[in-house]
Amino acid sequence: MPPLPSIDEARAILLAAVRPLPPTNVNVPDALGLVLAEDVTAAHDVPAFANSAMDGFAVRAGVANQRLRIAGESRAGAPYAGTIVDGEAIRISTGAALPAGADGVLPIELVEVDGDAVVLTEAVAPGRNVRDPGDDLRAGATVLRAGTRIGPAELGVAIGAGRMAVLAAPRPRLAVVTTGDELVEPGAQLQPGQIHDSNGPTLAALAARAGAEVIGRGHAIDDPEATRAVLGEALEAADVLVLSGGVSVGPHDHVKPALADLGVRELLWRVALRPGKPTWLGERHGKLVFGLPGNPVSAYVTFLLFARPALNALQGADATVPRTHAPLAVDIERHPDRDECVRVRRRPDGSVEPTGPQGSHVLSSLLDADALAIVPRGDGALPAGTEVVLEPV
Repeated sequence: MPPLPSIDEARAILLAAVRPLPPTNVNVPDALGLVLAEDVTAAHDVPAFANSAMDGFAVRAGVANQRLRIAGESRAGAPYAGTIVDGEAIRISTGAALPAGADGVLPIELVEVDGDAVVLTEAVAPGRNVRDPGDDLRAGATVLRAGTRIGPAELGVAIGAGRMAVLAAPRPRLAVVTTGDELVEPGAQLQPGQIHDSNGPTLAALAARAGAEVIGRGHAIDDPEATRAVLGEALEAADVLVLSGGVSVGPHDHVKPALADLGVRELLWRVALRPGKPTWLGERHGKLVFGLPGNPVSAYVTFLLFARPALNALQGADATVPRTHAPLAVDIERHPDRDECVRVRRRPDGSVEPTGPQGSHVLSSLLDADALAIVPRGDGALPAGTEVVLEPV
């Protein structure tokens, strides 16, 4: 039997099958969280005109203790129409256009107003408290790059640059299906042998955080026909189908035969990984299918390792979240055949330690986890002080 693919090898197989979703024009205020499919350039200088950084008086540069006549006012959106000359000052608001002839602003707290005159208590150098055109953005400059996920700052910059709409990838439509007769809805009274379905809401939350539009959350009982029907309906509606449970080889694991009947092509089954060995990945006509294990930590970890980068790639973003490195604070036993994702927390000295028991059923071990430390396979323990790769959670 050939060796199982590593985490990175499995990712590469998966990402080779990803076809980014066609972008659409989106009004900038509605684009929060989307990924740009084009560079954004500034249509004009920002600011477009010289303006005041302070409430105060616009004046010609000069020495302290001048007494100047207040000749008018420049307010934001209502600039002074004339030209300032020697011996004059213009009352000005923050953001208001600098009057013609003025080259500096003295703040209100540094002047003495006396009727229709003002006395400057300090000298004013050219450019003092003046925001020049293009201080923020220059006309024609690229201000946002394709592949950037639009956050609040990016949204504001795009609008400031003069854009009404941008070309962006849509959110992948994603369905979550959990499998198993033992699962019941959150909050339901448990009967013998039953457990609450934590995987469905958890995977949906992970998907939403990764930029997907979760269009449905279903459940398939341990029956071949019921499984095929639920999966078929989800595949028709979604760009991405995320399953948990039913991908192993037990007598009640019906997911893989159902997917085969539905024309889903298997990309791989099983990864040299703990937790998460029985992960199944497939595609049908560009739609991605993730068959994740049923144990809650295994489902969580494999979503981060495989579904998250695929969702990024579908949106035209960098496929993976940047990894970091840190030394182990303690020895960690290695698995001889599989790389292990250990839930770890950071210590004050920068090293990392396991959050506690690492069983694939111990979902609470993720509560204070800062990362997944990837402990490479091998014999014996990986000693404290060894640098390990950290996958963000």
